[in-house]
Amino acid sequence: MTWIAPSIERRDFPAAAGEREMLQRWLDFHRDTLLTKCAGLTAEQLAEASSPPSNLTLLGLVRHLTDVERTWFRRRFAAEDIGDHYMTEENPDADFDDLDPATAERTFATFRAETEACDKAVADRGLDETFRPREDLTLNLRWIYVHLIEEYARHNGHADLLRERIDGAAGG
Repeated sequence: MTWIAPSIERRDFPAAAGEREMLQRWLDFHRDTLLTKCAGLTAEQLAEASSPPSNLTLLGLVRHLTDVERTWFRRRFAAEDIGDHYMTEENPDADFDDLDPATAERTFATFRAETEACDKAVADRGLDETFRPREDLTLNLRWIYVHLIEEYARHNGHADLLRERIDGAAGG
């Protein structure tokens, strides 16, 4: 039986909310948007490159954003001693390079589990709380939210183009 990316109910973006809720809900909206772009496609379609020699794929974007969330929320901000899911020091592009359509279902489950773990890791932390990803740089949790919303927005634009190339579906 061929695995197909499930449909999801995308959460609405916030119309009016406090700062923390606004940031969280925009991030959730963009997370859901990425999965919406993948819904209904087979694992093979999700692993289809956009335009060779580019290695950009929908499956690669899901893997990439899984590691981006883990890196910023859990490793850098919460200082959890954990590695990446896909990227390695030897191959920082493994999230895009080492794709196997047979792992698509697990990749989606990993994405969902990671975003939940990230939300939990920062749930009780203040937006003004700082951390130092480098000796010469101090950032706060608010910065991570804004950065991830920007990261998803950019990659969701890529996902629009990828999806349209795969089956003609556009928008959403």
